[in-house]
Amino acid sequence: MAQRQNPTQPQNLVAQLKSNYIHSLVGVDEAKKPFLKLLFAIPLETEVSDQNVIELQQLYPITKNEIRSLVQTIRADGSWPDVDYADTKRSGWEPKQHAERVLKLTKYFYKQRQQGASATDVSSTIHLAMNYWFTQKPVCKNWWYNQIGIPRTLGPAFLLFESEMSDREKEAAIEVMRNAKFGMTGQNKVWLAGNVLMRALLQNDEALAKEARDAISSEIVLGKAEGIKSDWSFHQHGPQQQFGNYGLSFLSNMSFYSELFAGTSLAFDAEQQDILVSLLLKGYRWIVWRGYWDVNGLNRQLFHSADIHKSFKLLFAALSLMKNSAPEEALTIQTFVDANFLTPKRENTFVGHKHFGDSDLTIHRTSSWMASVQMASERVIGTEQVNEDNLKGYYMADGATYTYVRGDEYHNVFPFWDWRRVPGITTYESAAPLPNANRKDSRNRSALVGGVSDGKQGITAMVLNRNGLRAHKAWVFTDEYVLCMGSNIHSDSIAGIVTSIDQRLSRGSVRTYGNQRFFHDNTGYIVLQADSCVVRTEQRTGRWCDIMGMYAPKALQDDVFSIYIKHRSGAPSSYKYLLLPGTSKERVRDFDVASIRTVRNDEQVQAVLIGDTCFMALYQKADIVLGNGISVSLTEPGTYIVCASSGQITAVEPFRLTKQDSR
Repeated sequence: MAQRQNPTQPQNLVAQLKSNYIHSLVGVDEAKKPFLKLLFAIPLETEVSDQNVIELQQLYPITKNEIRSLVQTIRADGSWPDVDYADTKRSGWEPKQHAERVLKLTKYFYKQRQQGASATDVSSTIHLAMNYWFTQKPVCKNWWYNQIGIPRTLGPAFLLFESEMSDREKEAAIEVMRNAKFGMTGQNKVWLAGNVLMRALLQNDEALAKEARDAISSEIVLGKAEGIKSDWSFHQHGPQQQFGNYGLSFLSNMSFYSELFAGTSLAFDAEQQDILVSLLLKGYRWIVWRGYWDVNGLNRQLFHSADIHKSFKLLFAALSLMKNSAPEEALTIQTFVDANFLTPKRENTFVGHKHFGDSDLTIHRTSSWMASVQMASERVIGTEQVNEDNLKGYYMADGATYTYVRGDEYHNVFPFWDWRRVPGITTYESAAPLPNANRKDSRNRSALVGGVSDGKQGITAMVLNRNGLRAHKAWVFTDEYVLCMGSNIHSDSIAGIVTSIDQRLSRGSVRTYGNQRFFHDNTGYIVLQADSCVVRTEQRTGRWCDIMGMYAPKALQDDVFSIYIKHRSGAPSSYKYLLLPGTSKERVRDFDVASIRTVRNDEQVQAVLIGDTCFMALYQKADIVLGNGISVSLTEPGTYIVCASSGQITAVEPFRLTKQDSR
């Protein structure tokens, strides 16, 4: 069992940190070996922009053939012919491949020298490649590469090759690292400080190393505008949920530094370590299902196989955190790791319901399936489009709803989606180009967004109010199903309006029972109320580059299943439908819808009675009749769970209203 390590003062702090850093780069970690084998079974990505994936792929074994190819193809000036050094992309910038090759070569060279083998040709190649960078000084239009990405890649290479570098080369290396300076917030601050730390090690500057460590650890706190939130979500670029992008890098980096500083005077204290463990277990643990990352947690990074890669990145962060955690915490982390990577097909034991109030995100987990909903509000930015990432994701926080049984239900579906039918959303029917998600007028202009839970089940609700379209949307989560309700759906446009129920890759046939019950891919869909429901399976053609601009144009085809509701025009519309994940054809056919009684589904209230429990979303003060002479009068907008037989409120979460709250 892992134990907290007592910090000791080494004779030479910088030497100890260098040793720890080099071990992290080329050492053998027995605890991670089984998981590295799982990772290596995943084919390498050939087009990579996500820093998390880049760092994952740096873990793959380096072959002699790879090194031979790099040695044989490098040109006399130190460049490689297959790298476009004039590339101007802001994401997937090609010259970074040069830096990654230098790191790969130095890792190989260091190991060869440790084994007493000669590697003169590799050493010469490294000198050539480094000096090309030092003299040409490539610059990307995206500041991130210049200040973070390149120093973060070349810094470890400089450390591994330090004893082979001339004084001139070492000074040039330090100049590369000087591009990173203390500053910014959240994960950007951590990245920059980490690069300064690397420069401190190259300069043997203990005082600067301590300053860098303090800058890094200063972000292990709650309550800042960006960073770890009180509900254990993570924000960056304003009040915006960033589990899969900056947040994952934050947790991964911090777990690395937890290992790096362990046993030294710079070790994180118990409170800092506990915050990191809580971020993992009270935040990230919720969004991974059987080793797959929830789409709602990917944020703008909708890369090929992102759901797998981000899960593996989290896995290695968890294994690193275990080493300096208390025994009880280490055991819980091990349980999380086992459930998602060693035995992902067994029954899930981490169950419950959580609404991340700071991020307008809801997660519901049962023993056999998981569901999630991502919303946005006046307080919370729903999504972003940056550096040609997420070119079509304008609607991804309008109530996007996903259900998982295996975990791969939406794996690599993005090129084939109709992006106006993201599962769960209500929006216009249109063939017009999708707007840029960064438009200031695209924010949801309502604070009536939130959710409440009793720990096992709950209700989530939002008023969608943007682009002239308004809809009240609610989700009730039980261990059997998700009930989805919509009301007061109308717009100031003549365009048609649709609500998407689901859209995923086709798996097997679609079974239909009447015109309201459907079964596909272990999931049932029962439409309780709708103007017109459309179900179809069709072959679609798509390209990754249309979603993430760093990909090369290449057309692909696949079959897509979709089910959606077409709303009538001219008057406010509504809907009700059930999602039954992890079910059977027979259960869908025989499900007793009479067990669910709608109390109200209108502009004021969305309320449903299930057994003796009433789930309510209140938008305006109202009197709600529950039956049997029981009624409740509510005045504060929010989400409620009420005992129907007594009228007692068992759980309530008021909406977090703002001064600019919509009418």
